[in-house]
Amino acid sequence: MYTEMTPNGYGISIEKGEVLFKDKSDFQDVEIFESRGLGRVLTLDGLMMTTEKDEFFYHELITHIPMITHKNPENVLVIGGGDGGTIREVLKHKSVKNVDLCEIDGMVIDASKKFLPTIACKLDDPKVKIYVEDAIEFIKDKKNVYDVILIDSTDPMGPGEGLFTEEFYTNVKNSLRPNGIVVPQSESPFGQQEDCRKVYKLLKKIFKNVAPYCSPVITYPSGYWSWAFCSDDVEIPTFETQLDEDRALEIEKQCKIYNSKFHKGVFATPNFIKELTK
Repeated sequence: MYTEMTPNGYGISIEKGEVLFKDKSDFQDVEIFESRGLGRVLTLDGLMMTTEKDEFFYHELITHIPMITHKNPENVLVIGGGDGGTIREVLKHKSVKNVDLCEIDGMVIDASKKFLPTIACKLDDPKVKIYVEDAIEFIKDKKNVYDVILIDSTDPMGPGEGLFTEEFYTNVKNSLRPNGIVVPQSESPFGQQEDCRKVYKLLKKIFKNVAPYCSPVITYPSGYWSWAFCSDDVEIPTFETQLDEDRALEIEKQCKIYNSKFHKGVFATPNFIKELTK
């Protein structure tokens, strides 16, 4: 049995089947195992990262909200995300010319390619350049490079801890082109409230426009997750925002969650999250 608990004493349990991969990298314990109802499961240091059954919740939400909001995303950076799910979603957008993946742990990439092929299926696409290195150093000399940056990081501990600092996000901001958008995962506003509060306090120091948007992620311990839409030049989408409906429809046909109405409504934030992230 696999079990993960939140700091508040509740969590998830999954009936664990055959262990397909288990090793310790220079950064963390990496494990992929079979489950009865969720397909294959990836954990890092014993924490849930993704499952074949519900990964679309996370990967569609982190990707398509900023990608469709941007008028013409050509150059994209994914930080973390070594399982490849975010890369797969980015490449659904025909405007994309280049995607850089910066993942600190090459073992995650290699294991995902071998054991999570439906998620990692686009990591070898010719548009993708993979950098196995620390994103903190990678981003320092990048200026005016990216249209969209997606920070698909682990929690603020271990190898992900340095991705939650003012210096890092200042460098991320400097690497954006005009009208650039950044979306990091921003923890659970229900199960990890203090971490979530700290993330938004930090982001609002760096970016003019910051807003949370949320979705269920069934196998995360609280069942509910958030991402932060960040930009200096692009306003937070509302019900009145005019999206490129043709592009949105093209993506919608390839997705299980995303559509243009959902896109506009996802920023209708619940009151307790408004209070937490203000």
